[in-house]
Amino acid sequence: MQKMLQEFKIFAMRGNAIDMAVGIIIGGAFGKIVSSIVGDVIMPAIGLLVGGVTFTDLKITLKDPILDAAGAVTSPAVTINYGQFLQVTFDFIIVAFAVFLLIKLINRMTVKKEEVSVAPPAPSVISDDVKLLIEIRDLLKEKK
Repeated sequence: MQKMLQEFKIFAMRGNAIDMAVGIIIGGAFGKIVSSIVGDVIMPAIGLLVGGVTFTDLKITLKDPILDAAGAVTSPAVTINYGQFLQVTFDFIIVAFAVFLLIKLINRMTVKKEEVSVAPPAPSVISDDVKLLIEIRDLLKEKK
């Protein structure tokens, strides 16, 4: 059991695992922001353009609700909520496009960084001690 805990600790403390955890947390928050933009800004504007439709209210009723004598719902309606599906689809498309642009930006910055670091290496200066050792090594090779 102790060995398994030690292995888990090594796994969890790797840089990749921590980076992935941070990415998931930030990605979740980013998803909420995009969902809000789509649901609260974009979809109402699109709904207004197509005649005041609220997409999340779009549905096909398969079975009407059953009401008792007092008017209370005893069995809810069975519906296909295709408007909610459209909302989530728009969310996905916008998130995917934003991630695409982010990756494209990161790749562009990475290429520029590599171009900067491709400078020719500076000529190495060999000290007198090293030169002497090289000469001794070469002389020893010649004797063999």
